[in-house]
Formats: sequence, C-alpha cells, structure tokens
Amino acid sequence: MSVSHVPGAGEPDDRTLLQAHVDGDPHAFGVLVHRHRDRLWAVALRTLGDREEAADALQDGLISAFRNAASYRGDAAVTTWLHRIVVNACLDRVRRRQARPAVPLGDRDVPYRRDDQALVDTRLDVNAALASLPEAQRAALILVDMEDIPVAEVAQLLGVAEGTIKSRCSRGRTALAHLLRERLAETAGSSGSRTGNLPVVPRVASPTSPQSQDGGE
Repeated sequence: MSVSHVPGAGEPDDRTLLQAHVDGDPHAFGVLVHRHRDRLWAVALRTLGDREEAADALQDGLISAFRNAASYRGDAAVTTWLHRIVVNACLDRVRRRQARPAVPLGDRDVPYRRDDQALVDTRLDVNAALASLPEAQRAALILVDMEDIPVAEVAQLLGVAEGTIKSRCSRGRTALAHLLRERLAETAGSSGSRTGNLPVVPRVASPTSPQSQDGGE
C-alpha cells in the first residue's frame, strides 16, 4: 500500500512523500505537488508576469522534479528544492524570450471592484515595474519580499551567497522605488488621488536607474 494512502495514518511529510515517489509510489508525487502547487504557481507567475509562460515554466519544473527526484540529497527542505527547480525553469524562459509581454495581475491579487480602481492601478504599476527589473533582482525581490522566504533559503534556491541576495534585494528595492515614482509622476496629472496609494518599498536608499546596476547583481 502506498505511503500516501495509509488508512488512519497522519499526513506524511514532504521527505517521506518524495522518497515514496522514488521508491515507486504512483500517488506520492501528486500529493506533494498538490500540497505546494499554489505557492509554486505564485512564484512562477510573479517571476514571469505572464500566465501562459508561468504555467509552462511550472509544468517544466514539475516534470524535472518528477524525473530527477532521486537527485534530492536532503541538504535543503523539499519545498526549497522544488522552488529552486521552478525558479530555474522560470529564469530559463526569461533568458529565452525575445520580448517582454504585458504583465497581468495574477491569481493572488484582489478581484476588481469599482471602488478599488486606485488599488488595482497601483498593483498594475508594481507588477509592470517588477517586470522591468533585471531578472536576478526580480527573482530575489519576489522570493524574499513577496513570498516571505528567508534570505538563507532564497540563497539556496538561486545558488548564490546570502550577501548576494541581500544586495540584489537592496538594489531591486531602490530601482523599484525609482520606477514607481516615475510612473506616479506620469499619471499625477490625470489621477492625483493615486498619490496616497503608492506602495511603501522598505530599506530604500537614494533611487538609481536599474540600467546602471552591475548587471542585476
């Protein structure tokens, strides 16, 4: 009987499920994916900004995880391992695509209501500004600031030092603040009420242009 379907047993942990999959359990990987799919999808969507590309990247990542589960060595949490694979699949697509598409809101945003216009506009601005950041900064900001993943885990996900993640987040926040201020200035004449809805970007130094930043590091 598969470990994912033991009557009366508690929920198996992630490592148990992954090992069961490696051992031939036909259901274990599906249980694991069901448990973490929403967060993986949110990361893919935020990273790529396009629903179709995010769906393809998530599928690519999960297929890779399915096929390479035996390579998991237990040096990080299973969720970290899954996120690393999906983020890498997303970044591969960022590198390949020729033109940046328009950025939709995504599943995790609040549905539109008539009295939410300013909030929706602000979210559109944030997503569009994120899409214009270098991929390394964008990935770090999404994982640390939006997904609340600890810096140490993000460093493992992206295969870089913790200091590099902190640097990318700092530079990304600075560039994001600069881009959002530019967007606010562009729309101030027609929508002055949006000033109060500008998102707070923490730990921002003097704004600099993202084009001047050391290749996204």
